[in-house]
Amino acid sequence: MKINSILSVFAPSDVKFLPLLAQIAEIVERTADLLQKMFSSIDREQIVEFSKLIKIEESNGDKETNKLFKLLNETFITPFDREDITALTDTMDDIIDIINRVSQKVMLYAPETLPPATLEMAVAIKNGATELRAAINELPNMRKSNTKIKIHTNEIKRFEEEADRIYERGTSGLFRSEIRTVELIKLKEIIQEMEKAANKINGVAKILKTMIVKYA
Repeated sequence: MKINSILSVFAPSDVKFLPLLAQIAEIVERTADLLQKMFSSIDREQIVEFSKLIKIEESNGDKETNKLFKLLNETFITPFDREDITALTDTMDDIIDIINRVSQKVMLYAPETLPPATLEMAVAIKNGATELRAAINELPNMRKSNTKIKIHTNEIKRFEEEADRIYERGTSGLFRSEIRTVELIKLKEIIQEMEKAANKINGVAKILKTMIVKYA
C-alpha cells in the first residue's frame, strides 16, 4: 500500500462523510419536491415526466449511498460512530426508495382521480424533507451547538404528525366515498406508501435526537 493511501485512512473524515450525507439529504428533498409537483399536476404527460425524474433521483441516491458505504469501509476515523452514519444513510435511502414506489404505483395503477389528501400528504413529505436536509447540513456543528438541529427535528416531527392526520382523514374519506372498490384499493395503497415516507423522514429525526444525546 502506498504511503498516501495509508495516510488517507487516518485523515480527518469530516470533509469526506459530511458532504456525502448532505448530498443524500439533498436528493431526498429533490425527490420529495418532484413528488409534490407530480401530485399537483392534472396533466398525464407531466405526471409521467415527474415519475421519470423521481426514478433518476432514486438512481442517484443509490450511487451516493454506495459511495458512502465504500468510504466507510475504507476509513479508520469517522466523524460519528459508524452505526450512526449507517443508520442515517440507510434511512435516507429508504425515504428515496419509498417515494419512488409511490411514483411507480401511480404509474402502474393509473387511478381515475387523486383525492386532495394525496397532495396534502405530498406537501407534508416535502416540508419534512426540507427540514431533514437542513438538519443534516447542521451535522458539522453538532458537537458545538445542537440548537438548530433540535429545531429542525421538532419541525420534522410536526410534519409527520400532520401527515398522520391527513392519512387518517384521507383513508376514512375513501371508505365513505362511493368510488369503485378497485379504485379504493389503488388509492389506499398509494396513501399508505406516502405515510411510510413521512414516518421514515421522522426516523431520521429520531436518529439525530439520539446522536444529540450521545455527543452532547
